[in-house]
Amino acid sequence: MTKLCLFIGLFFLSLGMSNAQVQEYEANESYPYGRLNPDAPSQLGDYSPLIGLHKCATVMRGASTDWADTVQMDWQFKYIMNGLAVQDEVWKADGVYAGSIRQFNADSARWYVHYYSSGAAPARLQTWEGNLDASGDMVLYSPQTAPNGMDGFYKITFADISEKGFNWQGEWVDPAETISFPLWRIFCESVDR
Repeated sequence: MTKLCLFIGLFFLSLGMSNAQVQEYEANESYPYGRLNPDAPSQLGDYSPLIGLHKCATVMRGASTDWADTVQMDWQFKYIMNGLAVQDEVWKADGVYAGSIRQFNADSARWYVHYYSSGAAPARLQTWEGNLDASGDMVLYSPQTAPNGMDGFYKITFADISEKGFNWQGEWVDPAETISFPLWRIFCESVDR
């Protein structure tokens, strides 16, 4: 009986230790945005310049296709899943909250981004996929049909990425990208990294 109690105690102690190890790269007091896990694919570093808090101005096209008023927002990026993925969260001054989970798939060598918003709770989250391009912009695509029925993509581009901030654009493009219709723009300045 003593051996059984000792075994059970050691078992639960080992679970506690392995749980602490699993959380090594999560956000904590010393690292409020988590840390990149050294065992992660090197591409996880693609988002390193965005990790932290950013003050942003966002503008979207309204129903009339005119640009609506600019709205202020905070956009935070952090490492999650023990430093193996990136999560971002958005708090807009107009009361809309949103976010994404960003995972790199080594088998396909592509980023997969799953977006969610307080504005809707769909049965399935919309997904974008893509990579850094030759100029260092993060470019992601999600299939989307235009209002006129034309096939195309919702293209997202993170551009001008630096330690000081970045710009973001969401646009509809046709498959050949000969037609581009910007729908949403965000301009961000890094405030806490």
